[in-house]
Amino acid sequence: MKKYVLPIVLVFLFSCTKKVNVDEVFGTIAEDYVKLVLEVGMYDSYFVDAYYGPEEWKPDALKNEDAEIPETELLARIQVLNELLESINLNELEENQKLRHIYLSKQIKAVKGRIEMLAGKKFTFDEETFALYDVVTPDYTVEHFESLIQDLEKALPGTGNLTDRLTEFKNEFIIPKDKLDTVFNTAIQEAKRRTLEYIDMPEGENFVLEFVSDKPWGGYNWYKGNNFSLIQINTDLPIFIDRAIDLASHEGYPGHHVYNCLLESNMVKTNNWMEFSVYPLYSPQSLIAEGTANYGIEMAFPFDEKIKYEKEVLFPLAGIDPTKAEKYYEVMGLVAKISYVRNAASEAYLNGEKTKEETIEWLVKYALRNHESATQSLKFIEAYRSYIINYNVGLDMVRDYMEKDKNMTNDEKWARFEYLISTPQVPSNLVE
Repeated sequence: MKKYVLPIVLVFLFSCTKKVNVDEVFGTIAEDYVKLVLEVGMYDSYFVDAYYGPEEWKPDALKNEDAEIPETELLARIQVLNELLESINLNELEENQKLRHIYLSKQIKAVKGRIEMLAGKKFTFDEETFALYDVVTPDYTVEHFESLIQDLEKALPGTGNLTDRLTEFKNEFIIPKDKLDTVFNTAIQEAKRRTLEYIDMPEGENFVLEFVSDKPWGGYNWYKGNNFSLIQINTDLPIFIDRAIDLASHEGYPGHHVYNCLLESNMVKTNNWMEFSVYPLYSPQSLIAEGTANYGIEMAFPFDEKIKYEKEVLFPLAGIDPTKAEKYYEVMGLVAKISYVRNAASEAYLNGEKTKEETIEWLVKYALRNHESATQSLKFIEAYRSYIINYNVGLDMVRDYMEKDKNMTNDEKWARFEYLISTPQVPSNLVE
């Protein structure tokens, strides 16, 4: 514990000083928070999603997930960080500093929750999402999902299993593997063009697109720092035409790539707020990141514009009949409404209420996924647990935040979106 004497002494000194040097306290908190996140990452390979801070802040030891996490020592550091936060008088802070204080408080709470989970503490699904992501997902009944499925039954009339009918319908809209690169690069460049009309990006920002396999996710943005992202698309399962724009916007513009670039530029390089040099995956930051990335699809491609662009550009590039676009999006719009089925399946599985086989069957029946897709979905749940709620709960919270003022112009809406992705934000901020 010797190396943590300095922060503890600082807590004592700050508590004895009439006027706290806020910048100094925040700087101390930020540095030890980053080092703490990096150390937790030694015991959890998924935990540190991105880091572009000082090399000397990285732990000396190599990752060893088989080793027992030093819970007592790490939780003692959490306590020190919380005491430092409590030493700051919120009434004396400027608005952006208040956001910073809230952000650090919520992020530190999530790190604490993850440490406890790695040490063996059992959380219910709702306890886990509240500890890690600052939210509890809405609880929908089976009857709710069944009523939504009835709408799909009407949209896809016929005999036989609805999941099979939906799979057969969607198979007409698969992007051939030899056309994936062309279709996705075209979609990303268009998403970028549309985003740059409203958001000024740091000079030299860039990305590389790769197609990979044997992953539990469909797409991923690995932000490397200095305004550069590696965007990967998983080809384990067939990729449907709507995923081109969805992933181009979600992983790229104005989604994860833009989000990370702006945070690095505004928070780290301009403000020297070093807590943003690390991104712990299991934290409230992820709900903001995933929610804005999903809403970013709508920002770059409002529904009518999306259909028009796909019919004129992407459908032909993929060799898919553009005259079927309206029907495809009618059906996929109904499918999107049942996204909370995956949350319910995750909750039942992680709470031990359903077995692996029962969860797959439930996803087939209510999420209308074929067995292969349902199995892939379960792989994601097993790898990332309750993280799945960030996509739909995050989207709904961001949409509510973005659309409070129905009279905003398009320019004002983009300005509000840019503010959301370039300032310290946590989910509870969106509902206040």
